[in-house]
Amino acid sequence: MLPLLTGTAAAQPAPATPPTESRTMDMTMEVNGQVHRLALDPRTTLLDALREHIGLTGSKKGCDQGQCGACTVLLDGRRVLGCLTLAASVGGRQVTTIEGLSRPEGALHPMQQAFLDHDAFQCGYCTPGQILSAVACVREGHAGSAEDIREYMSGNLCRCAAYPQIVAAVQQAAPQVERS
Repeated sequence: MLPLLTGTAAAQPAPATPPTESRTMDMTMEVNGQVHRLALDPRTTLLDALREHIGLTGSKKGCDQGQCGACTVLLDGRRVLGCLTLAASVGGRQVTTIEGLSRPEGALHPMQQAFLDHDAFQCGYCTPGQILSAVACVREGHAGSAEDIREYMSGNLCRCAAYPQIVAAVQQAAPQVERS
């Protein structure tokens, strides 16, 4: 049994407490063609800015470690992982989310329609990231073959295993996406 310490020997320094002041930065972000003025903690990810500050919840928070692709958005037309991209780094650039992919008159983007036509989703959780990655796959010239599509899309995981339907959807939509 250990002896009970008393007096000054028993006094322990108080643990350090983190500062309570919050630092924010003012920034402007263009998302789906709309300008948003935000005051964000500099550590805020693009995904959290979209979901929690702008209210666009189509991009999903899956692993929050950049391994599943559910948070994929387009930044100046190229795919990025929203959970690994700091919101502070996107000022002056165009962000496109699944909500901004459809046509202004409300018609679905050809890739969205192809996903419906091929039943390229089951639970739908990964679908927004899959669709945005598929658009980038075509626009960046990686849709030449089923193997190329599978390789490019390998960073987007689907727990329901709709991969064959996803490849078919990309192949169907590729000619239209290339022209847009």
